[in-house]
Amino acid sequence: MKPDFWHERWEKGEIGFHQNDFNRHMQDFIRRLGVQKAAQILVPLCGKSLDMIWLAEQGYRVTGIEISELAVRDFFEENSLNHEILRHRDVVIYHGANIDIYCTDFFAMEKRRMLKIDAVYDRASLIALPPSMRSAYASHLTGLMDEGVRSLLVTLDYPQEEMRGPPFSVTTGEVEQLFGTQYDIKHLHSEDCLVNEPRFRKKGLTRLDEQVFVLQKES
Repeated sequence: MKPDFWHERWEKGEIGFHQNDFNRHMQDFIRRLGVQKAAQILVPLCGKSLDMIWLAEQGYRVTGIEISELAVRDFFEENSLNHEILRHRDVVIYHGANIDIYCTDFFAMEKRRMLKIDAVYDRASLIALPPSMRSAYASHLTGLMDEGVRSLLVTLDYPQEEMRGPPFSVTTGEVEQLFGTQYDIKHLHSEDCLVNEPRFRKKGLTRLDEQVFVLQKES
C-alpha cells in the first residue's frame, strides 16, 4: 500500500473511514492516558478526523501526521480553523492554535522534528494498514515515543475474508504480537458494533467487534 493509494482515495472522496462525529471510545477512555491538559497528543495517519477538534477543546495540544495535504487542508477549512502553513524541506506543517498537522509520510517522520509526545491516540491508523505494514508501523511509532508514554488504541475485529480492507481486521492477539515485547497492554473494552454499522452489514460482515486498549511503553 503505497502513498499514491491514499492520495487517490482522498482525491476521489473515497473516505468511508472518516467519521462525522467524535469517537465515543475516545471520549470514554481518554483519561486512561494519564496526561494533564496541555499535554501533546500524537494522532498518526490522522486524515481530517474530528477527534482532533474534541481533543483540542479539552485543552490538549494535538500533533497529527497525514500524507495527504488535501485531507489536511480540508480539515482546517471545513472546521473554520485559523492556521498558517509552514514549509520545511520535505515537510509541510499546518499550524493552528492547538493543532499542528505534519503533511508527510508517517514512516519518514523523525522524532527530532516534533515536539515531545506525551500520549498517542490511534483510532484509524493501525487498522488502515495491511498486515505486511503493521510491524513497521508499530516499530516506527515506538521510536517516536519516550518510555512511559501511553497510547489509546481502537481496533476493529471481523472475519477478514468477508470484506476487503481498509479498514482491516486486527485481532487482540495481533495487538499483543505487535506491541507485547515493549508495552504493558490493557484491554479496556470490547463491543459488538455491527448493529450500528449498516454499511458494513451491506458488505456482508457477520461480525464486527470494536476493541479498545491502552498501551504503555516500557522500554
